[in-house]
Amino acid sequence: MLYQEPEAKIFACSQSVYLAEQIAEKYNVPLGKVTFSIYSDGEFQPSFEESIRGLRVFLVCSTFPSADNLMELLLMIDAAKRASARHITAVIPYFGWARQDRKDKPRVPIGAKLVAKLLETAGATRIMTMDLHADQIQGFFEKPVDHLFASTIFLPYVRSLNLENLTIASPDMGGSKRAYAYSKFLESDVVVCYKQRKKANVIDSMELIGEVKGRNVILVDDMIDTGGTLAKAADVMMEKGALSVRAICTHAILSGDAYEKIENSQLLELIVTDSIPLKKESKKIKVVSCAPLFAEVMQMVQNNNSISGKFLM
Repeated sequence: MLYQEPEAKIFACSQSVYLAEQIAEKYNVPLGKVTFSIYSDGEFQPSFEESIRGLRVFLVCSTFPSADNLMELLLMIDAAKRASARHITAVIPYFGWARQDRKDKPRVPIGAKLVAKLLETAGATRIMTMDLHADQIQGFFEKPVDHLFASTIFLPYVRSLNLENLTIASPDMGGSKRAYAYSKFLESDVVVCYKQRKKANVIDSMELIGEVKGRNVILVDDMIDTGGTLAKAADVMMEKGALSVRAICTHAILSGDAYEKIENSQLLELIVTDSIPLKKESKKIKVVSCAPLFAEVMQMVQNNNSISGKFLM
């Protein structure tokens, strides 16, 4: 008898249903039924409302705060394991707690490592994510990790703008590798912002390494949280003579007064994915869906096909 790969089903955590519905549509399967029982004290319990015995299960859940999203995913993985799913793939478009990827001072946790261990202990057999804050987080797992790059969906959009005198910029030194990767495909110049912080989310000073006068600049980053860095970078670049400044950020966390900062900044446009649902709309924010990318790679994984062609960086 020939071996056949188990059928695949897609389920979603409560805060990622919209994205999961799009992924399921592109994958050409209905989104699986899962319910959450919620107790009066806030405790919740997921329940799969259809059989998953012997199947490959994709669980779509971005683990942005609050911690309920992560806890939902852990409980769903455990439920799938106990329901005899053959493969359990945690599809995490935004991998939360990734900024805690090392000890940058004494007596602090390595949160990303802890989350990796929690996912594996719960029963995940594969991890699929996009634009990790630090590439080395893949090494925290003992299970296969498919680390996708949003550049595969951003680059076609950037090319469609037909910008002359294009310059790619990194908002900090840590993102210079990403900026150089984009510039390689777009055959553009690169500049880097050097910033110093007083504390988390508070910028003390920013200097520009490179020339932006007479250039159309696109800032590239993996996430935007409070928006302070990008707003400051855009202001500095316009003061230095840039023609326009746009920003590409994979994960739109946009906490605090980030929307107001973006609206009041000199950014012409902020392009993000739907890995995290927007809290509200903004004329300056354009969303490019990552659902087609995840659906295609999920099908490749299901069919045991190589996904290396999806790695542009």
